[in-house]
Amino acid sequence: MLKVSKLMRKYGRFTAVKDATFTIEQGEIVGLLGHNGAGKTTILKMLSGYLEPHQGSIELDGIDVIQTPKQAQTLIGYLPENLPLYAEMSVAEYLHYAATIKGIDNTHRAGEVKRVILATDIKDKALNRIDTLSRGYKQRVGVAQALLGNPRFLILDEPTNGLDPTQTFQMRNLIKEVAKQATVILSTHIMQEVEALCDRVLIIRAGELAVDAFIEELKQTHQLLVQTTLSLAQLNEALAGIDGIEEIRSIDKHAPNCFHIALDEHSAWQSVSPLIAKAICQHGELLAIEPQQLDLEALFKQVNEQPMERAKDVA
Repeated sequence: MLKVSKLMRKYGRFTAVKDATFTIEQGEIVGLLGHNGAGKTTILKMLSGYLEPHQGSIELDGIDVIQTPKQAQTLIGYLPENLPLYAEMSVAEYLHYAATIKGIDNTHRAGEVKRVILATDIKDKALNRIDTLSRGYKQRVGVAQALLGNPRFLILDEPTNGLDPTQTFQMRNLIKEVAKQATVILSTHIMQEVEALCDRVLIIRAGELAVDAFIEELKQTHQLLVQTTLSLAQLNEALAGIDGIEEIRSIDKHAPNCFHIALDEHSAWQSVSPLIAKAICQHGELLAIEPQQLDLEALFKQVNEQPMERAKDVA
């Protein structure tokens, strides 16, 4: 388990991360989202023990990452966004070197290097110099070094950057497999990656944690789209007696019989929509009614466009 409390980091007078608090359970794959400069990479560096926070605490399986970073780092695998690779080394040489740095003893080193080579499907490139590899293969070498030592906590910053669709699919499967025994935090700009891999998302905005919620919860809508033969005035009159409706408005002047119905936060569309449908049918014809589902990209945009307090209310 990873426990983060009131994490804060400054660069001079600029506060890059402010009061970040969250907990990640073992086996979770959590997506970390935010615009460039929001504080994602700073958070990841602090979680890895590479960067010391100015305030707050980080605890990994009972180990204080700030007070005993070397001990904590034995449990951590980290793929930074720009991993420094040694171009003159072969893939196998580099991974043996990385395994040595991680403290994997000589007895298990060769077997561990073989394991991560097979796991990341880079066997055919094991003897190639790193400077001859494509961007995608270099990325897989980076993931392979992060997997050395079977880390309990895996930090991946843009893990599918530079991968083709087939490699991306393989990487997703690998991350899911790793998550059976480890906690994974995944930072990416690709919303589809988070939706494909993660059950939960953390959205960072201007250094603050704006949203910490399960993706399915975020997608729970309080908006309905309705198409009917009624006019806006007739629809307002027909639905006047139904509790939970905050607003009814036309969607487009070119579609006069299509409406957007906003519900209050305490009203679930599953319970209100049958009442709406019944009321409309008593006054006219109901042509369509459906919840307005938002994808993660739309939710991310919504969070970043709202004032901070309202953004935090999204979750």
